[in-house]
Amino acid sequence: MSDNNLAADSATETTKPTTDYAEIVYNGIWKNNPALVQLLGLCPLLAVTSTVVNAIGLGLATLVVLVGSNIAVSLIRNYVADAVRLPAFVMIIASFTTCIELLMQAYTYELYQILGIFIPLIVTNCAILGRADAFASRNPVLPSALDGFMMGLGFMFILVLLGGMRELIGQGTLFSDMSLLLGDVAIHWKWIVFSDYNEVLFAILPPGAFIGLGILIALKNYWDLKEKARIEAQKEKTAPGSKRVRVTGNVA
Repeated sequence: MSDNNLAADSATETTKPTTDYAEIVYNGIWKNNPALVQLLGLCPLLAVTSTVVNAIGLGLATLVVLVGSNIAVSLIRNYVADAVRLPAFVMIIASFTTCIELLMQAYTYELYQILGIFIPLIVTNCAILGRADAFASRNPVLPSALDGFMMGLGFMFILVLLGGMRELIGQGTLFSDMSLLLGDVAIHWKWIVFSDYNEVLFAILPPGAFIGLGILIALKNYWDLKEKARIEAQKEKTAPGSKRVRVTGNVA
């Protein structure tokens, strides 16, 4: 490559627009939510969301792995050849997942046993690998860390929301067994919403997870359509020529 081309590339890099952090936050929480929009990582999402504590446990583990892997991938993005890019990303994700797995075995062993195979399976979560390849490998450390955090937060939000729905409908309680995650301080956090409640086993079983997630996706799509219609209606009102001009006098 000639010196002129290098100078042109350098000029292009310096004139790139700054990262839109607000857009990263919006994409992670709502517009490009891994669970509701990308529909990635649904296997653990549907399998472990029978209670809130299970959802929080898996959500936190996924969030930490997402942030750590995004930071690591961003740091090495200019030093890894394209031929070994994806294997390198998988190794990074596997390393962070192993660290989380060991920490859960040490401090939240009972919750780790409940979550079972779905903690090691974080390695194969397409949402994590997808963010590493699509965003972290193309952006600096700070935007990559924020992207990982917001994508993980959006994923955990849906986990907790679905877990809360299933626990409430299935058992009539919320935040039961939070001591598995937070220790003795959360022993009395269980909230009995409905006393003398006849448990709805269907909500706790896998079919309840599918129906619950379908309801959440439908609600999001409905909200997006309403918001899109509202924005289009505002554009029509403010568009040039949309207002009628009153004419007085005789027209020949």
